[in-house]
Amino acid sequence: MDGTAAKIDLKAAQEAVELITGGWRAQCLHTALTMGIPDHLAAGRTTDAQLAEATGALQEGVHRLMRLLVAMGVFEGDGEGGYRNTAVSGVLLDRPDSLRNMCLLYGAEFYTAWGHAPAAISTLTSGFELAYGEPLYSYLSHDHDANKRFQLAMKSGNLFFDHVPQAVDFAGRSFADIGGGIGQLTAAILAAVPDTHGTLLDREHVVPVAARNLAGSVGLDRVELVGGDMFQAVPQGRDVYLLCRVLAGWSDDAVVGLFENCRKAMADPSARLVILERVVADEDSSVLAALWDLHLLMTNGGRHRTLGAFTAMLDRAGFDVERVAELPAQTTAVIAAPRTV
Repeated sequence: MDGTAAKIDLKAAQEAVELITGGWRAQCLHTALTMGIPDHLAAGRTTDAQLAEATGALQEGVHRLMRLLVAMGVFEGDGEGGYRNTAVSGVLLDRPDSLRNMCLLYGAEFYTAWGHAPAAISTLTSGFELAYGEPLYSYLSHDHDANKRFQLAMKSGNLFFDHVPQAVDFAGRSFADIGGGIGQLTAAILAAVPDTHGTLLDREHVVPVAARNLAGSVGLDRVELVGGDMFQAVPQGRDVYLLCRVLAGWSDDAVVGLFENCRKAMADPSARLVILERVVADEDSSVLAALWDLHLLMTNGGRHRTLGAFTAMLDRAGFDVERVAELPAQTTAVIAAPRTV
């Protein structure tokens, strides 16, 4: 050591600070949505004073929050002349298909789960379970407010639903949406394909929500709603079995068992199993794909799988991958045919 301090790489240091403070940015956005600021701006309450009156917050606090969010590009303008929504805050307004509920959920329960990241990563234990003392889905079954936000967040994250009928042939066929949640994918398919019939299977407490959602969108005349456990049984005799983002929290053996349930229930060899999932790559992964994978560990102890992993599990269950299609929102459709020999 010659006593000369090493010169710090200022560009690298700035990048490090951007990463270090990333959580603060997310929480400021969550705060703005909790206060309803995008909707207040849309309603004409645009100055610091007007926002303070509308939210019950002190004007200085509003000003300091908005100063940051303007710098981040969430809003534009200033506290005296008035703020305006940008394209970013426009997708966070309180309206159908908004990302608002995703932000509200991710900034609360899921943010708390991420606070246990070191233990979760070290032990492969769900960060949510470490934080709340029970698994995510158990928690959602009795916390109705969190379950509502969860279902709406899942809805807002499923921007690819309208593209599924373009990747899979449903014309004149029946389908089963296994673990179909509140029915958004089922509704998208029924709306796009007039001569298809659907069945939605999910947990008992989810089915009434799905029924209300479907009744208000496409009606209930072409859909059957079934409450149950997909690992125990799936509806019999359908032409297409859909598994949309329901596999990540389960072990390989459990998933293979579910695949086998679907194969045994299929109408005939022309039936298909369709997996709709985020697929991770071990080489040249994008940041977002790797981040979604770790997020699953934090929330339900799950993980995203590679295409090779899905292919191997399908093979164990008696399926061959027929084709793969890329959909929006980092989603991959894996279409598998039951093996006939």
